[in-house]
Amino acid sequence: MRLSHMVGTALLLGTLLVTSGSSLAESDPYESLRRFSQVLDMVEENYVNKIDRNALINGAIEGMLQELDPHSTYMSKEDFEVTQQDLSGKFGGIGIQIGIKEKRLTVIAPIEDTPAYKAGLKAGDIIFEIDGESALDITLMEAVNRIRGPKGTPVTLTILHKDSSRPEKVKIIRGIIPAISVKTQELAPGYLYLRLTDFKANTVQDMRKALNNYTRNHELRGLIMDLRSNPGGILSQAVDVADVFLSKGLIVYTQGRDADSRREFMAHDQRSDITCPMVVLINSGSASASEIVAGALQDQKRALIMGEKSFGKGSVQTIIPMADGSGIKLTIALYYTPNGRSIQAEGIVPDIEYAFVPSQAADEDQELLEFREEDFARHLENPNGRKNGSSTTDHAVLQEQDKQKAKAMLARDNQLRLALEFVKQLPRISQIHGE
Repeated sequence: MRLSHMVGTALLLGTLLVTSGSSLAESDPYESLRRFSQVLDMVEENYVNKIDRNALINGAIEGMLQELDPHSTYMSKEDFEVTQQDLSGKFGGIGIQIGIKEKRLTVIAPIEDTPAYKAGLKAGDIIFEIDGESALDITLMEAVNRIRGPKGTPVTLTILHKDSSRPEKVKIIRGIIPAISVKTQELAPGYLYLRLTDFKANTVQDMRKALNNYTRNHELRGLIMDLRSNPGGILSQAVDVADVFLSKGLIVYTQGRDADSRREFMAHDQRSDITCPMVVLINSGSASASEIVAGALQDQKRALIMGEKSFGKGSVQTIIPMADGSGIKLTIALYYTPNGRSIQAEGIVPDIEYAFVPSQAADEDQELLEFREEDFARHLENPNGRKNGSSTTDHAVLQEQDKQKAKAMLARDNQLRLALEFVKQLPRISQIHGE
C-alpha cells in the first residue's frame, strides 16, 4: 500500500516534469495556463486540508504580483477600499508609510503628528513582528491590514532601529490619521517655513491657502520647504506643488515599457507663482512624490537642496479596479527628473549634504514645538472670535508666542538653522555668480 502510494507520487511528478520540459510549452501560448489549471486541480484534490478555490487563485495572483517588485500588489475588496481612504480621507491606524526593502518590512517614513511619529519610529526601521506574529515574507497589504485598526486599540511592533543592534517592542495606540498635510511657521521676518508631511488629494490646495495667508500681510523674502520624512503620495499633487514654484519647463516625465508611453508634466506661468529664494530639506525618508518635487527644483536650479540623500523610489504605480470590487496596484513606469535622471534606487543627492544632529535642548521647551489646531492650513475659525474680542494685548501675546516657537524650532534643528542662513544669502550668492 505504501509502495503503491510512492509509485503513484513518482509517476505524478514524472508527468509534471515531462510536460514542463516539452517543446509544446514554447510553441503554445496557452500551455502555461493549462499547467496552472493542472496544479490548481491537483491542490484542490490532494492537499491535506480542504481549501477554497477562490483563496487559491487569489493567493496565486498575490504571488505573481509580489514577484514583480515591492510595490505591485493584489488588493482584495477590503484592501481596495482602504487604499482609497489613504488617498482621500481619514483612517484608523498609526501613521507610517511602509515598504519591502531587501525582503524586509521597512518603515519609509512616519507621518508627522501621528502615533507612530510620537512613538519614535523612524525611516529605515525594520519591522520584525506585528502583535507577536512574524512579518517575514509578508505582503505589503497584509502588513497594512494588520497594523491598521480602530482608534484607541493597541498594536505592538517589534522594531529594529537602524542605529540599534537589538530589536525592541513598541506598543502604539492607534489613532485617526488626518488628511491635513501642510504646516507653516515664520522663522524670521519675511522667511517662511513650509512643511509638507505627505501628498494627499488636497495638498496643493492647502499649500496655496497657507502661502496666500502669509503673503497677504507679509513680504515673502525666502522660503524653506521641508520634505524630510515625507513618504510621498499622489503624482499629480507633486506636479502641482512643483508648478507653484516654477513658471516654465519640464517638472517630471514618466517612461513605461514602450517608447511611446512617455508622459511629460510641464510647469505653467501663473500669476500666483512663488519666486522668492528657496531651500528644500530632504532626508532618507523623503520618497516618491517628495523626490519628484526636489528633483524638479534642483534640475531647474530653482532651489538649493539640502540635507541627506533621499529614499530612491522612482517608480510609478497605477491602481486598477477589478469587476468584483478588488484591484491591483501595478508598476507601469519609472519617473525621471527634467535632466533625465532616474531616481529609482538612487535617490536625490542634496546640493549640500548636511546630516541631522539631535539637539540636547531642555525638555521644558518641547511644548513650543507642538503644532496645534490653529497651525493647520484649513482650520476652522472660532465662530465667537477670540476671547476678550482679540484685543491688541492678545495679538501681542500671540506674536511673542510665535517668535518663541520659531526660536525653539531653530534651536533643536541644525539643518533648519543652516537652511535659514542659506536662504537669506541666496540673493547675494546669485549676484556674485551672475545668475
